[in-house]
Amino acid sequence: MPLFLIIQEGKYAGMVKGELLAPAGSYEGLQAVIRAGADAVYIGGNMFGARAYADNPDTEKLKKAIDFTHICGKKIYLAVNTLLKNQELYGQLYDFMAPFYEQGADGVIVQDFGVLSFLKKEFPGLPIHASTQMTVTGPEGAKLLQQAGVSRIVPARELSLEEIRKIRQETGMEIECFVHGALCYCYSGMCLFSSVLGGRSGNRGRCAQPCRLPYDVICQGEILNNKDSRYVLSPKDMCTIDILPEILEAGVYSLKIEGRMKRPEYAAGVTSIYRKYLDLLEKKPLEYKVSEKDRKTLLDLYQRDGFNQGYYHQHNGRDMMAVVNYKEQKKDKKSSGGRNEKLFEELKRHYLDTKTQEKIYGNLILFAESPVILDLDFRDVHVQMQGEVAETASKQPLSAERLEKQMRKTGDTPFVFDRLEIITDEKCFLPMQSLNVLRREGLKKLEKEYLSKFRRVLPEKTFLENDRKSDNISQNKAYVQIETWEQWKAALEEDWVAGIYCGLSVPGLEAKVRIAAEEAKKRGKEFYLALPYMLRAGQLNRFEEIFKVLENQIDGFLVRNLEELGCLLKLGLGGKIISDYSLYNFNDMAKEFLESLGIMRTTVPLELNNREIKGKDCRNSEMIIYGYYPMMVSAQCLKKTCGSCDHSSGSVMLRDRYGQHFLTKCFCDFCYNVIYNSIPTGLLKEAEEIKKMEVSSFRLNFTDEGYKETKKILELFARAYGFEENIEKKKNPENLPAFTKGHFKRGVE
Repeated sequence: MPLFLIIQEGKYAGMVKGELLAPAGSYEGLQAVIRAGADAVYIGGNMFGARAYADNPDTEKLKKAIDFTHICGKKIYLAVNTLLKNQELYGQLYDFMAPFYEQGADGVIVQDFGVLSFLKKEFPGLPIHASTQMTVTGPEGAKLLQQAGVSRIVPARELSLEEIRKIRQETGMEIECFVHGALCYCYSGMCLFSSVLGGRSGNRGRCAQPCRLPYDVICQGEILNNKDSRYVLSPKDMCTIDILPEILEAGVYSLKIEGRMKRPEYAAGVTSIYRKYLDLLEKKPLEYKVSEKDRKTLLDLYQRDGFNQGYYHQHNGRDMMAVVNYKEQKKDKKSSGGRNEKLFEELKRHYLDTKTQEKIYGNLILFAESPVILDLDFRDVHVQMQGEVAETASKQPLSAERLEKQMRKTGDTPFVFDRLEIITDEKCFLPMQSLNVLRREGLKKLEKEYLSKFRRVLPEKTFLENDRKSDNISQNKAYVQIETWEQWKAALEEDWVAGIYCGLSVPGLEAKVRIAAEEAKKRGKEFYLALPYMLRAGQLNRFEEIFKVLENQIDGFLVRNLEELGCLLKLGLGGKIISDYSLYNFNDMAKEFLESLGIMRTTVPLELNNREIKGKDCRNSEMIIYGYYPMMVSAQCLKKTCGSCDHSSGSVMLRDRYGQHFLTKCFCDFCYNVIYNSIPTGLLKEAEEIKKMEVSSFRLNFTDEGYKETKKILELFARAYGFEENIEKKKNPENLPAFTKGHFKRGVE
C-alpha cells in the first residue's frame, strides 16, 4: 500500500494516500466517474451483484469496461457480493468469472464464504476484497479472512475511526470504507426485512428498502413519535468531506462512494468534489477547508433531509436519521433533496457527453525511397510499425505540417497525441490511405501491447460437483434457544430437549452462569452460551475469564458473526462452536469453509427453501423450526431516536402502515437493537417433510414468550416431530398459533 507523509510532525503525519473508489451502475457510469477523477471503480455484471436492479453491463461490455479502465490508468473491482446457492456456485460462477479473470479485473468483492474459497482455488492471483456484507466488526474477524486469502476488508459501516484504526494496526490489511452516500439502517448482511416481508433479499441484491417507509414506535401503549417523525428507520445520507483527513489518518486506504443505483451524473458529481479535496489534502494539508459552494453542490446532487458523517464519531443518534422525510411528505421543497436539473445537465455535458483519450508520444520517420516508420510510446510501452516505401514526389511532396495533421486524426481510439515528432526530407509522396492504415494499425498494436500485461491465462477447472454421502446423520436432536429465565425453566423441564442455548444478554447471567451450567448437566442437557447478534472489538473481554473457567462445563458457543468466531478461536475454544444462520452457508463450499475454522455445527440459512435445503449438505447442521426471525440488527436505537433512551435493556413495538407490530429488543449491554418479525415462523405441519431431510438437529428460538407459551409451543413441536417416544402423537389441534412458513416454500430469487 502506498504511503506518504504529509508533514513530518503534527495531526496528519503518516497519513495513508487514499484511493478514491467510485460506483458504476453501467458502462456509461464507469466512464463518467473515471473522467471525474476516480482512482478505481466498482461495478457489477449481470449476475451475482448486490445491485441486481442497476443497469449492469453484459459480459462483452464489462470486458470493454475493464480495458477502458486500464487504458485510463485506473483499477476496476467486480462486485460478486451476494450469497450463492449450490447450483449457482458449482454451475454458473466459473463461467461468469472466467472472461473477467482473463481480461484482467483488478479484484473482486465478495460476501459469500463459498465464493471466497471458490475464487481462491479457481482463479489464483485474483485479489479478493471482503464486502461490508460480511459484517467485519473487529480485528479478530479480519484476521480470519486474511488467513483465508482476503487482501482487503470493507468493514461494517457502523465502525468508529478508532475501531478501523485497530483493524489496520493489527492486520496490516488494506481497509476500504464508505465516505459518501446512502446508509443501511441494519448492519449489512444482517437484514432479512425485505426478504421475509416481500421475498426480495438484500443478501441477493434485491432489497426493497422497507427501512425507507414510515413506522410508529410504541412503548407500553404510548406512541413515542408523531405523524411528522415516522421515518425512524431511514438514515440520512453520509457525507464525510469535512473529515477526510481523519479517515485517512485512521488507516483507511480506499475511500468508497455509494451509488451504483443512482444516475451517472450523481456519481460523477460526487467523485469530482472528493477528487478536488483529496488533491488539496495531498498538496496543501494545512489549508484543508471545504467551501460552502461545494457543500451545496453535494446537497443538490442528492440527500435525505441533510447529511450525517456516518458512524465514524458516534455510535448512533437521532441526528443521524431522516425521521421527518420532507421528500416523501412534500412539505419543504427546498429541503426535499429534489434534483438540481441545471447541475445535472452540466455534469452530463462534462462527464458523459465527451470522450476520453490518453496522451501518447509519436515519432514518424518518412524519407523518399525508404519505408515509413512510426514509433509510439504510451507510459511504459513502446511499439514500432513499418509501412510502405515512400516514393520521390514529382510534384507536391508531403510537408511535415500535412503529415502531422493527418497522423493526429486518432478518432474514436483511446489515444491522442501529446507530442508527435515528424522527421522527413519533405521530398516524398505516400498515399493518405497508407498513412491512415499505418496510424490505425499502430494505435491498435499499442493498445493491445499495453493491455496484454493485464491479461491472465485461465487455468483448468479443478472443482467437482458436490458429491455428498448420506452418512453420519444424527437426526431428531432438539435444541432450544432462550432469552429469559422463564423460557429456561420451561426448556429445562422437557426431557426430550437435548440442549439449551442461553443468551449472554439474559438478565443476571454472569452471576448465574455456573449454576445454570450445573443445572443443565443434572438434567442431562448440553449447555451452550449464545453470543450477541452483534459484537464489536473488546466487548467480550469481561466474559473471557468465565469462558476459560467454565470451559469443561460449557458444551459450546453459538456465534453470530466473524468477530465472535475469531475471539473464541483466539481463546483456544475451537471445536466447541456452533455458527448461527448469520454466518451464512448458502452453499456447501461455504459450509466447508466454516468447518475448516473449527465450527462443529452450522445453521441452515433462513432464506433457502425446502428444495434448496434438500440439495445441500446439511449434515452437522441445525435447522430453526420455530422462532420470530430477527429482521434487522442495528447499531441504532429506536428509543434513542424517539428521545426516550434510558440506557437499560428493554423493548418497544414497531408498527407499520398495515398495522403489523414488530417486537424490537434493545440490548443495551452490547448496544444494538433487534427487530423481529411480527409473526413467528413455525414449521409444524412440515415436520414429516423436514424429518426426511439430512439435517442433524433442530432448534426452537424463543424471544419474548412467557413460561406458559413456551411450554405450549414445546409440546406442539415435540408431538409433531416425535422428539420423545412417550409423548403420544396426537393430531395437532385446530386452533394452532399463527405461524408463517418463512422461506421454507418460497425461498428467494
